[in-house]
Amino acid sequence: MTIKVTPLSVGPMANCCYLVSDGKDALLIDPAWDIPTIEEALTKNNLHLIGVLFTHGHFDHVKFSQTLLEKYRLKAYLEESDVDLSGLAPALLHTYRGDQHLRIGPFEITVLATPGHTAGCVCIQIGNNLFTGDTLFPGACGRVDLPTSSPCAMAQSLKRIAALPEDTIVYAGHSYADRCRSSVGEEKLKNPFMRNALRGENF
Repeated sequence: MTIKVTPLSVGPMANCCYLVSDGKDALLIDPAWDIPTIEEALTKNNLHLIGVLFTHGHFDHVKFSQTLLEKYRLKAYLEESDVDLSGLAPALLHTYRGDQHLRIGPFEITVLATPGHTAGCVCIQIGNNLFTGDTLFPGACGRVDLPTSSPCAMAQSLKRIAALPEDTIVYAGHSYADRCRSSVGEEKLKNPFMRNALRGENF
């Protein structure tokens, strides 16, 4: 199966939402803010939305998504530690704890628990694509000074990501460095936070 990843820039905080498709069915990762633009992308590509997943529960990754979920009669996947943080109605969620292997339609999905930015942060792996939310950005990582954040947990999560194949494509939750795409190999080489984590140094 050939997987296509379409990044969508949404909202005033440089958020990156992702449309993942096989040419027929589609998943959305972190749909927020500009729901009409997200729906337009689905319609333009003649895609059937079958699943929604969130990397974590911060408002800028879930804002206005309830409208989308209700319209398409879908429940979104969210790690249970971030349910209260998200403010989403529990009836609209599939909750889980820790690592998961999911199958949604034709998509095989591996969920990696990567706490640090929040207690419920995860990375979502589909094929060779890793959607890192606010755990890992090109050249940076998510903040660890917020409620439920943990610098120690972030260091362990960055080391976990670094253990993946170097050609794994990284799709981050924000385009803070004017891009949202990188690779595990590039981040191991250039990202000071990941390098510090691998050396066992504090942030």
